[in-house]
Amino acid sequence: MQIKILSSLLVVALFSSCGSTKLVEGSANANNALSTKKIIAAHKGASQDFTTLAARMQVKYSDPKQSQSITTSVRMEKDKAIWIKASIIGITLAKVLITPNEVGFYESIGRTYFKGDFALLSDFLGTEINFQQAQAIFLGQSIIPLNQGKITSRVESNKYELVPAKQDARFLLSLLLNPDTFLVHQEQISQPQENRNLVVAYGPYQKISSSFYPTKIHVEATEDQDTTTVDIKYKKIDLNVSLSFPFTIPDGYKQMKLK
Repeated sequence: MQIKILSSLLVVALFSSCGSTKLVEGSANANNALSTKKIIAAHKGASQDFTTLAARMQVKYSDPKQSQSITTSVRMEKDKAIWIKASIIGITLAKVLITPNEVGFYESIGRTYFKGDFALLSDFLGTEINFQQAQAIFLGQSIIPLNQGKITSRVESNKYELVPAKQDARFLLSLLLNPDTFLVHQEQISQPQENRNLVVAYGPYQKISSSFYPTKIHVEATEDQDTTTVDIKYKKIDLNVSLSFPFTIPDGYKQMKLK
């Protein structure tokens, strides 16, 4: 399995979703009078309340050279660990373990592994990223620091659009929040000078207990003329269950070198 596929799994295979079939989308109207301060507060208040999460999902991956459908198991302990196992017809293709201190994975086809800092994930996203930011992406929360006075807002297509008050022309960020949930509808990171663009789109969301979670995610990463897409559909999901995070790199695997 190529680095790009595994990087995509790191980005999208962990977006959390939970239980119920009650979907929430399009029932509320964005309020033009709502201040940026209140929008930010509502988004932060929408943070999901769980301790552990276990899920199964179907991941469809496509790039200019190949397409693949992968069954993925995900386990998460909030703020501590994210574990992924990717497989096809019951055969393990790869395992991933992300903690606040490091990222580790191995893949069985090429018998290679990576274990180190967040360089792999940062390289795919095109920006430095830490565990908390990665977890935020996985949960439909913003990775853009939402500090009042440094963010502006407006209503765009019945969504709350948030952007930095001072954009760096080399690195453009934008965020659309749903008026229903105040979670992310779409997040975009653009690097015009590098011809790189990443779009992550969520929804619809579903409500479990007092929190909202996405049910589907579409990721589109473009670099020069090449586009990679990843589509996630969630299946069985359990919250607050007892979990383990087994991760041991098999003997004989070679360390993967990042470009």
